[in-house]
Amino acid sequence: MPRKPVPDKTTQPASARSSSGKHSIFIVDDHPLVCEAIAGLINQQKDLAVCGTAGEYRAAMQAIDAARPEIVVVDISLGGKSGIDLIKDLCVIHPKMLAIVFSMHDESLYAARALQAGARGYIMKSESPEKIVEGIRQMLVGKIVLSEPMREHLMTQLVGGKATTAIASPLESLSDRELTVFELIGQGLGSSQIAKKISLSIHTVQSYRERIKEKLNLRHATELIQHAVQWIQSGKRLK
Repeated sequence: MPRKPVPDKTTQPASARSSSGKHSIFIVDDHPLVCEAIAGLINQQKDLAVCGTAGEYRAAMQAIDAARPEIVVVDISLGGKSGIDLIKDLCVIHPKMLAIVFSMHDESLYAARALQAGARGYIMKSESPEKIVEGIRQMLVGKIVLSEPMREHLMTQLVGGKATTAIASPLESLSDRELTVFELIGQGLGSSQIAKKISLSIHTVQSYRERIKEKLNLRHATELIQHAVQWIQSGKRLK
């Protein structure tokens, strides 16, 4: 369940500090314990303060509209739409607001998507928790926050262009929504469960499944499930 946001701050500019003089941070994560842990760490800082948390897309949009934080820390997997969707919409509605992803999902597959959506950084949850505080401070001075391996990977893609395409993961050909469906298949969810989780019709989910099979050169639903489960269990991109 999403947590109750702080009182409405709609009169506060998106780039301004909170009334306490601290930089305001909003956390969006569907795991309450993660929200508590990150909030506790951030609130220990003299210059940072958490102004609210939420666990799913709709609640996050409403609470962020009220709180107007400087920075939003977002997980990829949320109830309803994904964290990528949230970042895209926030960048349209609140263009001065900064977003950073803090997620368990493989940065080699999701970081570029997050940056394209408008995020200014990507930190994996396998990193030290202090990294999120460090990342927030780097963003406040205008930096893009990425791990060194990911930075090198993106630079290689930028410089190498077509040369890197041949070695890219097949999953990189999937759209954001197709990748979300593929991930949920790997978690053991059926079409009806996926439809409910990400607010789509069963017919639409089944269409996504067909597109995924085509893009990954999979002939049967069984192969799709096997590949999705393998990816989830290995934590690595399928080659």
